[in-house]
Amino acid sequence: MENVAKNRIEIDELRCKGCALCTVACPQGLIKMSTELNKQGFLPAMITAEDMERCSGCTLCAQVCPDVAIEVYRGV
Repeated sequence: MENVAKNRIEIDELRCKGCALCTVACPQGLIKMSTELNKQGFLPAMITAEDMERCSGCTLCAQVCPDVAIEVYRGV
């Protein structure tokens, strides 16, 4: 069985100000806005573990994030 590397993204909840640009940028619609406030009082972006499996690693979410709150890791 071949070990297939997965893409993943990390969203820094403390840096996210809830602008939702990443939700629009994601071509697969995988990023959603949380229903719980972060410590700064914003609804941060989030991605579920299930949706993470479908992430293509395109980096569009990170590119549009004005708060540099998203890191994309390809094939890890």
